[in-house]
Order: sequence, then structure tokens, then C-alpha cells
Amino acid sequence: MTSPAGKRLRLLGSVLSVLVLLAGLAFAWFYAQLRDSLPQLDGSAALAGLGAPVTVTRDALGVPLIKAATRGDVARALGYLHAQDRFFQMDLLRRRGAGELSELFGKLALPLDRATRRHGFRALAQKVLAGLAPADRDLLTRYTAGVNAGLGALPKKPFEYFVLRLAPAPWKPEDSLLIIYAMTLDLQDSTGSYELSLATLRDQLGTAGVAFFAPVSTPGDAALDGTTAPLAPIPPASIIDLRTPAKVARGAPLRSTQLFATDDPREPDLLPGSNNFALSGAHTATGAALLANDPHLDLGVPNIWYRASLEWQGPVAGRITGVTLPGLPFVVIGSNGHIAWGLTDAYADTSDLVTIDVNAIDHSLYKLPGRTDLLEIEKRPDVIRVKGGNPVSVEYPWTAWGPLIATDGKGRPLAFHWVAYDPAATNFEFIRLETAQTAAEAVAIAHRSGMPAHNFVVADSSGAVAWTIIGKLPQRVGFDGRLPTSWTFGDRRWEGLLPPDQVPAVIAPASGRVWTANNRIVGGAALALLGDGGYATPPRAAQIRDDLAALEKATPHDLLGIQLDDRALFLERWQQLLLTVLTPEAVAGHPKRAELRQVAGHWGAVASIDSAGYRLVRGLRLHATDLALSPIFASCVEQMPGFESARFHTEDALWTILQEKPAHLLDPKYSSWDALLLAAADATIADIDKEGISLAKATWGRRNTARIMHPFGRMLPAWLGGWLNMPANPLAGDTNMPRVQTPTFGPSMRLAVSPGREAEGLFQMSGGQSGHPLSPYYRAGHANWVHGTPGPLLPGPAVHTLILNP
Repeated sequence: MTSPAGKRLRLLGSVLSVLVLLAGLAFAWFYAQLRDSLPQLDGSAALAGLGAPVTVTRDALGVPLIKAATRGDVARALGYLHAQDRFFQMDLLRRRGAGELSELFGKLALPLDRATRRHGFRALAQKVLAGLAPADRDLLTRYTAGVNAGLGALPKKPFEYFVLRLAPAPWKPEDSLLIIYAMTLDLQDSTGSYELSLATLRDQLGTAGVAFFAPVSTPGDAALDGTTAPLAPIPPASIIDLRTPAKVARGAPLRSTQLFATDDPREPDLLPGSNNFALSGAHTATGAALLANDPHLDLGVPNIWYRASLEWQGPVAGRITGVTLPGLPFVVIGSNGHIAWGLTDAYADTSDLVTIDVNAIDHSLYKLPGRTDLLEIEKRPDVIRVKGGNPVSVEYPWTAWGPLIATDGKGRPLAFHWVAYDPAATNFEFIRLETAQTAAEAVAIAHRSGMPAHNFVVADSSGAVAWTIIGKLPQRVGFDGRLPTSWTFGDRRWEGLLPPDQVPAVIAPASGRVWTANNRIVGGAALALLGDGGYATPPRAAQIRDDLAALEKATPHDLLGIQLDDRALFLERWQQLLLTVLTPEAVAGHPKRAELRQVAGHWGAVASIDSAGYRLVRGLRLHATDLALSPIFASCVEQMPGFESARFHTEDALWTILQEKPAHLLDPKYSSWDALLLAAADATIADIDKEGISLAKATWGRRNTARIMHPFGRMLPAWLGGWLNMPANPLAGDTNMPRVQTPTFGPSMRLAVSPGREAEGLFQMSGGQSGHPLSPYYRAGHANWVHGTPGPLLPGPAVHTLILNP
């Protein structure tokens, strides 16, 4: 006779068996859906609208070579491949530009959509589309047809839509323009925070504080024209004296209409940016110019870039290889056999905060130059659709200059005037680079191109190199644009966009060397045209400049070596300062301080994954910066909670303070500046103690470990999310050196090539070609990127062949 306990155990076993079976069936169903959404790699497929068959071969990394009869057929085929390999990524980018992510992710994305909708980019994209040159609009129409055909040809919809329980929306021609606006939002300041922070610094510490703590030019700048500037004097005690009781911040609290907060994992020194540099033929092994580019972006899965080589016949035949951005019908960075080009964020000033003079009685009315009547602040309504919830109505106040986004220290409204709002600032002139023959021709195309402002570096097969700005800039009159100002009287204004013939350029420099690293590139009148959008500090650019100066008879491998340069030249004086501070008296009775001195004394001066000393020296600098500058900027933070001193060039100011040791700038809690530095050293030790390891084991690789994640990496169970993400490799490199690297940010790809010698070109990319986790190309090539191992730029031998037929 079976006991009750035995019956219960058998029942429990049966239930568990059923649950396991159901789980297995569910997994098998999900796997089948996942497998059936893989793209077709071999055989033939129909693609309506082609003028002739198109051949698509893929190599061992999944990199396609598209061969077609015409450029229009190439566009259609590229759209087909983008959709099959990366449609969900394209969908996210267009929705980011339009402020429509809530339709996929519900209330989670609502704060971001609220902030984005203010700009009205969906309506603006439609306007830009209508104004495109007929040939460009036709190319975009063909690309769009290819995208929708590729999406429709998948046996099952991309797997992300199964998880979201949604159907993918068809692609529209205007969506490709939204891709450009998404990149604009990522690369430019869409909230005016840099200008607001400068204004707050001016309000609290005066012009002397701005000159010292936030200079545009510094003594160590690495501009192409060699311009530098001495550091301004330390502000006197009459302006700021930390020894006196704290004073109330001057002016009213600065309010921003930014409606969301983000958890930004970036490092304090880090701004979105890139490296881009070139050598003329006089300094290369072949006589052809050499170019290298490594765009630094947020790292995710899949990679933002999609590699491709494109070939077409016809009156204007072409062959081009490089990286495309899914959603756009052209190569963004690459080489066409005659020229090779690359891009870095220019940090030119493409926006201004306009102080609005409102009526004293009715604040909904404001003055406009040239008008005797008052204008009413426009209210622009919109509706955000939210998955799983009711639509959300929003409304944004707009003026003739743009949306109201904040108030200044006197409580006056500030309007955001941005080049991106001008339809004339966006076009597809960039496509002409595909058939450009010389560096000079490419510079002329760059000046006509409408896109977010970038440093454009080009090298040609004859050996010439050049730099200029690609993208549109404002033409300011009466002011420099660095601080908010009133435009009411018409003496300060924009006169449209800067004419192409006035855009600064450096063509065929005598040195034969060109470099950009998001730093200030030019000074004087040229700088006045570009303005200050928050340039990167100069150490990275200076290291690249000096690396280039040492090269003769260079090859692509030499330029890759510069991209991988992780020497910590910037921190050398900080390492010496740490050893100086840790005197025998300071370490006596403090074994951890003694260990810190020993480990830092053998740091190796590189940001290698096995260096503990590098991590400790770096930690000292970060803590010293915080302890020294936070009290100085406290009144600024009080006035503006989102105050961003990290974007200022404070390094020279900080170092001068630490050397001169002014008593009026020392936080009263410390008896001396040496005591402050010892506190920074102790804080560095405390950081490591929290990990429960010795200082000697606190390597940089342990801290700088990759977190390169799929959008679902945090949403799904850990076992599944981990399967979608890239491996958690320790990563060499850091900020303030050519090899920029953090766990979530760094070189999205590395390219080095001489135009006309593409077979010798080198390429690396984080992640793989495919956005599908079952594809063999999901992670293919990622290990080369992690370890800096060279790979070929051109696609290798064909492994798969697909014929697209009309």
C-alpha cells in the first residue's frame, strides 16, 4: 500500500515532468521561430524593381560584396541586406530620431520620447525628403523598396518582435532621414547643457572664472595650425573664497525643461568622439596617402556599422568599400580607390540659447526684431503612442528661434536655436564622395553636404591629404555664441548657414600630416566661424600628433599601431605627484599607503589589462579632481543641478592650483593641499577595499571589463540576456589616449587604408555583421577587435552567393 507521502512525491514528479516538457516545447518553438528568421545566404531570391540580376557574395565574416548593373540596383540590394540582417537596429534608430520608442517599449521609453518630440524631427524629415534632389530621392525610394522587400522575404519576422509581441512597421523614405537625426541627437548637445553650464559658471565666478576653468584654448592644445593660449590667472579671493561662509548662489535657479534623467555609464573625461588622421604620400611606404579612422561610440549588439563593398557599372561606374549605417543607402566611412575618408565629431557650435524678452505683464508674448507688435509663444501639441497604455498628449512652447528649453539666472526663458532645425542643413550630397577622385574634390563635396558637423579627413591616391568640416554651420553676426544672449534688437543673429567657401579647410599641409581627436583644430578667425561646442581636451590629439611625427615610410599597420596606443602619457605627472605625496611620514603607520606607493611606483605607464598601478594613479587623479573642484563649483550646482564641469578644460587649472596651492580655493575641511591629496589617495585605496582584494590585484582589466549588450540584454533572464551579449573581456585603453576604451564605449571600428591599395587595408569591428544570435556572423571578428589583431578591409573569398533577380 502506497503511503500518502509517496503519492505526493509521484504527483510532484509528474507535475515537474509536465513542466519540463512544456518548457522544452516552448524552447523548441522559440528556437524554431528564431531559426526561421535567419536571412537567406545562398541560392536566388526575387527582388522586384531591379534592372538586372544582382550578385551578393559573403566572406567568412559575413561581409557582403554587392555587384550590380547600376547604382540604383546597388541601393535596392543594400536595403534588402540591411533589413534581413539588421532591421530591428534600423527600427530603433528611426524611432530614436522621431521620439517613437514608446510604441515598442511602453512607459519605459516615455521620458526619452517626451524630450525628443520637442524637436519635431518626423515632420522635419518629411520636409527634407520633399526638397531632396530628384536623383537622391529616387535612390532613397529604391533603397526603401529594398528594405521592405528584404523584411518581407524573411520566413519569420525578426526575433525581437516575437519578444515584444509586435509586428515590424514598414520602412518609409523619411525614416532614412530620421537616422541622420538620431545620430545628431547622439553626437550634438540637444539640450543646451554645455552653454547653460558656461552661463552658470559666468554667473557665479564671473568672466575670470570662465577664462580660468573653461578656456577654449589651452597651453597644450594640438591644433593643426599650432595655435595655443596661456592659462588665465587664478581667480582672486574677491571672486571666490572658500574660507568664508558659503554664500547663496547668485541669480535664480536655472530651470531646464529636460524631462528625463539617464544613467550614463561614461567616464568623467569622456565625450562622444573619435580619432581620424592621415599621412601624405611623402611619409608612406607606397607614395599613396594613408588614412585611419576609429569612431568612438556607445558599444552595443549589433554593432552600429554594417560592412559592405559595393560595385556597379554604367556611365559613372564605381567600387567602394567601408562601413554603412543601416537605414542609409551609402557608405559612411570608406575608400573608393581614389580617395579614402573618415569622420570625427567636430564639436563645432551648431546651436545657441536665445534669451527671450517676454512682455512684463503677459509672459506668453515676446519681442521679435523688426516687428512692432508682440508675438505669442506658440504651443505645439503632439501625441505619443505608448505600448500597453493610453496615448500621451504633450505640448511644447516654441518661438521663432526654436523651442523653450530652460530659464536663465534671471528667470528669463531661453529658446534653443539649432542648425538641425533648418531643412537646408540636411541633404544627401554626401553620396557624391563615392565617385570623387581627389582630396580637393572631396573637400568641395563636404562643404555642400548636409549632416551633423564632423571633422572630415580625406586622403587620395596621388598622396594628398586634407581636413575640413563636413556638415552645415551657422553664420553668426555680432556675437560668438558661447553664452546665451538676447536677439531682440537684431544686432545679434544668424544670417542663415555659413557659405561653403567660408568653411575652414586645411588642404595639402606642408607637414603632410592631419589629425583630429574631437579637439580644437584651428584658432583665430577660423575658430570664430566654428565656435565652441565643447571640444575634447588635447592630450589624446597631442599623442596622435606626436605619434604621426615619428612615422616615415608608413604602412597601414603603423597607423593601426597609433589607434592601439595605450601609453598613459597624460598621467605621468600624476604618478610622480602621487609618489611625492606619499612621503615616508605619510606612509608611516599606514600599510595600505605604503602598498599604494609600491604598486604605483611600478605602474608601467600603460593602460594595460594587467596593470594595477595604472588604475591606482588614475583613481588618484579622479578623486583629487573631485575634492579640489567640487567645492569651487558648489554654487554653480546650486544654481543649476545639471551643471557639467566635466566638459570644461579644467586640467591645466587644477594642476596650477595644486602647484601654487592658493589658500582661498582650498576646502576648509583640509589643513593643506597635501592633506587633500592624501585624502584622494585614501579614497583610491577605499575604492579597492570595497572589492575585497589587495591593491596589487586591482588590475585595470578587472575594472575595464566589456559590457557590450544587446538591447534585450538587461530585459531578458540572465541566461538568455548573456547569450545575446558580447563576452565580458578585459579591455586595454582608457580616456586621454588614442586607444579610448571603457566597458560600454570605445572604437566601434578601426580602419586604416591607402586609396587604390585597399587590398592592404586593415579593419576591426566590435561584434559581428549579423544582428541574429543564431547566425555564424553574430560575433565573427569580435575577438580581433578585443585584442587589436589586424584583419583585412576588403571582403575575403566568397563563402556564400545569393543572386537577386528582378
